[in-house]
Amino acid sequence: MVQYEPLKYLPSSEELPCSDETPVDNELQDLVPHLLKAILSIIWQVRTDWFFGVDMGIYYERNVNPPAPIIPDGFLSLGVERFRIRAKGRTGRLSYVLWEENGILPILVLEVVSQTYGGEYDKKKIDYAELVILYYVIYDPDRYQSRRGQPLEVYRLVDGVYVRQPGEPVYLPEIGLGIGREVGTYEGWTREWLFWYDQDGRKYPSPDEAREQAEQRAEQASQALEQERQRAEQERQRAEQLAAWLRKLGIELDEG
Repeated sequence: MVQYEPLKYLPSSEELPCSDETPVDNELQDLVPHLLKAILSIIWQVRTDWFFGVDMGIYYERNVNPPAPIIPDGFLSLGVERFRIRAKGRTGRLSYVLWEENGILPILVLEVVSQTYGGEYDKKKIDYAELVILYYVIYDPDRYQSRRGQPLEVYRLVDGVYVRQPGEPVYLPEIGLGIGREVGTYEGWTREWLFWYDQDGRKYPSPDEAREQAEQRAEQASQALEQERQRAEQERQRAEQLAAWLRKLGIELDEG
């Protein structure tokens, strides 16, 4: 009996387009998700069960020819390989193909609003809900679409409908992180960015900030060592002065 293997006949990520070649509308559409990914690479550096895609196609429909991806500005998947091994030993994903990821959907998608409206507050919200993405994040860094919504809106899928989550930062228990806005520095640019937060609302720093904090700690440690050296030198000088004064009085100290 011939066994039918459906995955064998589905296109692989090597065969699917890895981009629709549509340019981003502004620099922040690229930088904002890359910052979130960079922070995860620091705080989850020992984990191998996550992937954060930036401007990468998500292929989810098996019965469409040719397959059409949905392409968020950023997305996070948990329970997947951090780095996939492709054909001929090549490493890294060309796109995110559900039938190559054991059917694991992203748990969060991010859309960064630009001057050219892309349906973030309506059409894309419907699309991601139909795809059953648990969290949908809309960020409007330059307030281009302020009449349509708030600068940051975080939605959770409840019974097939996105429900906006209150507060900021918004804690996402299934991910174990919060997400929110704060002024910070990334790639030398100081402005408002999206950041990850811990359960207590403490912001995880950007790579720039983490590097600066490490330099400050190193400088403080160096200063502490210098202060200790100076203290020891002062103690030595005081001991020498005391010994000299005692010798003037005819008192010799036992060197032993």
